[in-house]
Amino acid sequence: MEKFKTLTVVGTQWGDEGKGKMTDYFAQQANIVARFAGGDNAGHVIKFNGQKHKVTIIPSGIFNKDIVNVIGNGCVVNLKSLVNEYNKIKETGLELGELYISDRAHLIFDVHKEIDGLQEEAKGANKIGTTKRGIGPTYQDKVSRIGIRLGELSEPNFKERFYSFMEEKNQYISKIYKSPKIDVDVEYKELMRLFEIIKVNVIDTGEYLYNEIKAGKKVLFEGAQGVMLDIDHGTYPFVTSSNTTANNASTGSGLPNKMISNVMGVVKAYTTRVGAGAIPTEQDNKIGDYIREKGNEYGSNTGRPRRVGWLDCVALKNAIRTSGIDYAFITLLDVLTGLEEIKICTEYELNGKRTSIIPSTNSQYEKCIPIYKTMKGWTEDITGVKTFKELPKAAIEYLKKIEAVCGIEVIGFSVGPDRTQTIIKRNII
Repeated sequence: MEKFKTLTVVGTQWGDEGKGKMTDYFAQQANIVARFAGGDNAGHVIKFNGQKHKVTIIPSGIFNKDIVNVIGNGCVVNLKSLVNEYNKIKETGLELGELYISDRAHLIFDVHKEIDGLQEEAKGANKIGTTKRGIGPTYQDKVSRIGIRLGELSEPNFKERFYSFMEEKNQYISKIYKSPKIDVDVEYKELMRLFEIIKVNVIDTGEYLYNEIKAGKKVLFEGAQGVMLDIDHGTYPFVTSSNTTANNASTGSGLPNKMISNVMGVVKAYTTRVGAGAIPTEQDNKIGDYIREKGNEYGSNTGRPRRVGWLDCVALKNAIRTSGIDYAFITLLDVLTGLEEIKICTEYELNGKRTSIIPSTNSQYEKCIPIYKTMKGWTEDITGVKTFKELPKAAIEYLKKIEAVCGIEVIGFSVGPDRTQTIIKRNII
């Protein structure tokens, strides 16, 4: 079988694992970085040369002038956010890579954001915890086959199509939620203004990626959100609206599965989650507060404090299975420095029985009691280490325990936000 030079990077938990940092790191060895799912609800913070940079919808390879960046057909795109984000990045003065956007990507409009907020508020105590950026309603339109794709904006009858689409949406928000209608004339003019700015970047990205990979180019596929937020394989219903596993790298990019070879799972050294839903290892106590503050565990988009818990290897093994993960990379290992003891969840207890399976319902998942392996912590500052051997013995044992429990190789770890604070055993792209 023909070998392809591709690597898919996905988060293995509920997001915020440091996927952007790792995509940026491996992008230095790639020709193309392709995003295959999600929208501008997925904030990635990247730090290099002493500065922090944030992206939400634009792929993390944009900061390298030699890298082509692709937003695939599996993504949903808010043109206003996209253009604003690109302009803000340009203000840094950095030489940026090329950017292409799939003509099959679905568009997020202000009305989607309005519906997102209205639907969330109507749920009351049963809120999902959405970012209210219109992601869910846009994917709803996609599967209902009424959504608008980027390529349609060049069609001669698009104005009629857009006005018809907006009339239906305005009827929905005004009659169901008693909310004011959105001015369609204003929306249309703004949409077409934004399209004029980016239309030269709109192509069939699937065909482009296919030809580049066949030509031997190195392609890095970038996931959005964590595997535990996958619409099918995550902790439903407290999930996102797209498939976040590595399997969607092919579908969300328009490529055959055989072109998606190596998969690396990014694993935070502990567990965090934003919004509602079960988190069996949650530490709503001084330990959780310590980790949250030391790890700055607040949403990069929303500023919301993240819920914090010990590393959950049941969830990690679920991610490994559903994404076909070959290697694990551990981020934020330095945050655990200073803890006397560190715990790893190896199994759950559910209804008096041990299990390594995540229940399909949230009500059952909330009943899962974590079974821990307690390990010795370390106090040494590890933010300057450059190799595995330089780590304290307790930190090395912690990484080895993850490998043993999950049956996967830990290919590297990070001890800080900068590119230079990334330690890799060997090259995998």
